[in-house]
Amino acid sequence: MAQRTVLFVLFDDVQSLDVTGPLEVFTGAERHTPGSYRIRTASLDGAPVRTSSGLTLVPDEALTRARVPHTLVVPGGRGTRRDDPQLTDWLRIHAPRAERLVSVCTGAIPLAAAGLLDGRRVTTHWAYSDTLARHHPAVRVDPDPIYVRDGSVYTSAGVTSGIDLALALVEEDLGRDAALTVARHLVVFLRRPGNQAQFSAQLAAQTARREPLREVQHWITEHPGADLSVEALAARARLSPRHFARAFRADTGTTPGRYVDRVRLEHARRLLEDTADGVEEISRASGYGTPEGMRRAFVRALGTAPAEYRRRFRPAPAAAPAPAH
Repeated sequence: MAQRTVLFVLFDDVQSLDVTGPLEVFTGAERHTPGSYRIRTASLDGAPVRTSSGLTLVPDEALTRARVPHTLVVPGGRGTRRDDPQLTDWLRIHAPRAERLVSVCTGAIPLAAAGLLDGRRVTTHWAYSDTLARHHPAVRVDPDPIYVRDGSVYTSAGVTSGIDLALALVEEDLGRDAALTVARHLVVFLRRPGNQAQFSAQLAAQTARREPLREVQHWITEHPGADLSVEALAARARLSPRHFARAFRADTGTTPGRYVDRVRLEHARRLLEDTADGVEEISRASGYGTPEGMRRAFVRALGTAPAEYRRRFRPAPAAAPAPAH
């Protein structure tokens, strides 16, 4: 197995977790499979950089002396929002020579400035997706997924999604067992699929200020297959249905029905991705009642039926070991 060099680009005001999160994933994979990765960090002149949180990072080398890596990782942070002609020029000249180009969070901004994302579908932190699209109209910005692959270019959304993308790259390089071992060590999920929205239902909706409504939100998440009508939820909150619906929307920014729809959709997606349960069983567990009800919800929200969604996004089963000779 050829060793893959992973080079992290460092600069002042970089987001530290954009660097250290993926770096820990690749380092863990190297421990699991010695000789798989050579991890390097580099700033333009090789000098230490100060992250946006005040942490100082000491690079291994200068970018001007770095060898072409297999995987080039450009993290994000406040430093990406300042024009840096030297970094842009270096990326324009050297980044295309890497076999795999990766950005974390707003690391997509300097890549776009170097013309490396033109014509590609990419993602970035939700707060900067409009800015990226406006300043670089040749780039197809999708603000929803946590990471996107377009050929040899991989882009990820905000901060911790860099860990998700790095785990996906380790799984691509070394297989599921290696990625699972690293994920367990870091106490994170092995697989948040790249198509997963940056906002879960719980993040997209505000957390309710009032305790009874927060308890109802939690209960909905834990019991998607239950009776989640406004009347039933209002009874749990000890409010009238009209008062409950009004208070829920005022506190969360969405209606109870829309919140329930999103929770049920997320629950069904997870079961399709992570289990072998049948569509009928998943439809009941997720509160849809029937496969047809779930199919309508998937087509309306995702533009695809549950069976097709599973085919596209469930990990392929591991290949059976070859028979011994």
